[in-house]
Amino acid sequence: MLRCKRYASSWATANSNFKLLPDYKLKCGLEIHTQLNTPHKLFSMAENQPFQSMAEPNSRTSYFDVSLPGTQPNLNPEVVLYALKLAKSLDCKINLQSTFDRKHYFYGDQPLGYQITQHYNPFAKNGVMCLNKQFDGILENEHLINILQLQIEQDTGKTVYDEKDQISLIDLNRSNVPLVEMVTAPDFSDLKQIRAFIKKYQSLVRHLKVSTGDLETGAMRIDVNISVNDFARVELKNLPNTSSVMNSIKYEYMRQVEIIRNNEAALKLQQSETRGWTGVETVKLRSKETTIDYRYMPDSELPPLSLAPSIIEDVSSLIPELPEEIMKKLMTAPYNLSLKDAKILTVSSSGHDALYTNEGLLEYYLQTFHKYVSLYDRFLINDSKPRINYKLPSNWIIHVMLGNLNKLQMHLDDCKLTPEGLANFLQMINDNKISKTSGDLLLFHIMENNISSPDFAALISEFELNKIEQVDETELTEICSSIINDINDPKLLDQIKNGQKKNSLKFLIGQGMRNTQGKIDAKLFEKTFKKLLSIKW
Repeated sequence: MLRCKRYASSWATANSNFKLLPDYKLKCGLEIHTQLNTPHKLFSMAENQPFQSMAEPNSRTSYFDVSLPGTQPNLNPEVVLYALKLAKSLDCKINLQSTFDRKHYFYGDQPLGYQITQHYNPFAKNGVMCLNKQFDGILENEHLINILQLQIEQDTGKTVYDEKDQISLIDLNRSNVPLVEMVTAPDFSDLKQIRAFIKKYQSLVRHLKVSTGDLETGAMRIDVNISVNDFARVELKNLPNTSSVMNSIKYEYMRQVEIIRNNEAALKLQQSETRGWTGVETVKLRSKETTIDYRYMPDSELPPLSLAPSIIEDVSSLIPELPEEIMKKLMTAPYNLSLKDAKILTVSSSGHDALYTNEGLLEYYLQTFHKYVSLYDRFLINDSKPRINYKLPSNWIIHVMLGNLNKLQMHLDDCKLTPEGLANFLQMINDNKISKTSGDLLLFHIMENNISSPDFAALISEFELNKIEQVDETELTEICSSIINDINDPKLLDQIKNGQKKNSLKFLIGQGMRNTQGKIDAKLFEKTFKKLLSIKW
């Protein structure tokens, strides 16, 4: 038997330059538990908040949540609606007659002595998620991941070990929070596919507003099933984030490869097991439980969950357009966004400290874009419509406004600048009434003071941001000469002259724009610098 130190050594090498080995095929499946953010819990009317762990311990519980004798479960229909939306979005076959079962095991944070889940007749089966190269960054053009089943189940409480008093404390706030467990087929064969699937699923649950999808708070928890060359399957549990998922798979892959290389027969006979991740290596927790170990039995207190066939069509009408379809539209006319910008507008963070939600940012962009374009519609009558930069709304919202929100620690919802106000601002930029540099200063001032309906003409006059239409050539030459003299690097200037450092000319122009607060056109600076430096290119 190889010692863990040897695996750790292999892990250090593998993680620095990891790649799968041709003769050792990775097969991987995921089990993802997703907390649903319904207003109430699964089988009680106790309050269900997205961040239960931040509340005072045991302050978000009902009699049933803490398993007082005589209490019975009462199914929350909100959970069914959320599960339907998720199952339908994953193209699952929904079971019109699903049932609840008891999965027996006892931990201090599971006082019932069993967990209510759906083992025999789960809520939905046979779904699929399609990964592709363009949107998900996988190696293949397209790769299908089959969803074996979705099942509704209750979450457990939480055990917190107090090292000072050496006792285990039980917090049951999380007890009976509704979960959907999604089990995939072992269809993953490389790490890019796994990372892409996790991100895409996380984006989906956020987009549907059925979960925050945050790994850090435990709203989404991932277990990994992994085997190499179809030998014994190992389950990796309690992986807190995506990096832990990736690193534990790399380590476990190399661990199994070494076992196969050194004693293939032993691995064939080895029982499947459950392992944990320490942050450095995987460690054995227990031999893999079998179905008999859990003693599954139908829950006698919960009747079958019966759904009318019409409910599936009814729920379909509630499902919004999915992120990938939205991105495809944003990447075509009239928006013509890059994939990166389309993703920022469509797929964004939704944690409790996020500056914006994806739907909020996307709606703000769309309203701004169409109001901005409509400002020029009157020119269509005589075909004298001026040139419109259709990228301005996305460029300013993504690259300037979001940066300002971060600096000001302000949420998009709290920003009073309306899409109409921003559209008017963008018109001034497009019509060259103010420079980009002046625009940066002006927009930050508006956001910092949270002005809802800015008087742009008054603000431009107050801060003297008007572009200088007539520039004194002598004065411009003096400004450019001063900038050149400050460089004091003849070699660099020679490289600019002969074209070796073309980008450095842009630096000189930027210095000129900054010194004049963007009031002088950049093209005039470029012309003057080329003249002074005798640049021919």
